[in-house]
Amino acid sequence: MSKVRKALRVAGRAAAITGAVGVAGIGYAAVIERNWFRLRRYEIPLLPPGSPRLRVLHLSDAHLTPGRRMLMDWIRDLDRHEPDLVINTGDSLGHRDAVGPFIDALGPLLDRPGAFVYGSNDLFSPQLKNPARYLWRSSKSDYRKRTVPDLPWRELGAAMSASGWLDLNNRKGTLKAGDLDIALAGIHDSHIGLDRYDDIAGPADPAADLRLGVTHSPEPANLDRFTADGYQLLLAGHTHGGQICMPLYGTLVTNCGIDRRRAWGLSRNGAAWLHVSGGLGTSPYAPVRFCCRPEASLLDLTPTAPRG
Repeated sequence: MSKVRKALRVAGRAAAITGAVGVAGIGYAAVIERNWFRLRRYEIPLLPPGSPRLRVLHLSDAHLTPGRRMLMDWIRDLDRHEPDLVINTGDSLGHRDAVGPFIDALGPLLDRPGAFVYGSNDLFSPQLKNPARYLWRSSKSDYRKRTVPDLPWRELGAAMSASGWLDLNNRKGTLKAGDLDIALAGIHDSHIGLDRYDDIAGPADPAADLRLGVTHSPEPANLDRFTADGYQLLLAGHTHGGQICMPLYGTLVTNCGIDRRRAWGLSRNGAAWLHVSGGLGTSPYAPVRFCCRPEASLLDLTPTAPRG
């Protein structure tokens, strides 16, 4: 009997230690890493020889709720890095009352040239569900029965457009940033079937100093069409970089068609560069990040070397 009691005590201690480690891990992911924002920096040789540097600030996936003051303050402070252009690749909202707080968070960034597309969570509010489902299936199926948006996406778009930002949801546009002429094209969110690439199809303006393709979800078929049309830099979000990643393994799932290797950061898509933002926020029903800090990115575009 004493051996049985001893074995039970050992098992109990092991369970207690395991439970404590689990609780500590969840606490770290929910309290510390979720609010441990970082600014990634990249340099991309992309502009015509002799051009001035162009600094692009890429924001994505804030999933903002009105109480997230640390996130709002951090976004507002990004203006001190003096970006020449701001691109928002969607999923800005996490609550129906978040439009005002999000616009306040952008603050002085709205005075800079900018453009945006929507993500599914700009139209549809987050719902309580088992977040572990992402390990075996995409969240795309969650929207099959949701046809009427319940978030104020029109108000969000109107506020950004009123500041001069381009609405690129299945649209093309041009703007000037610094001394450069930029041709842009974007699509609405493929994750909910609102992308209409045919509406923007065709060669990008070859006379532009820079050609940008913008999308929320980095679906390979759309990325390849942007590339084939001559867009040099493609910007996307949606993946959250995996949100919960494993040491030495990285991203577990991407929640879209892109491969794990390109779930965040800078990579190539054929002749084009691709930058996928790991995003700034989380669903309020899955408020954790693990080995995947929330982020925005500064992309310093520089001249290519002259051909000699």
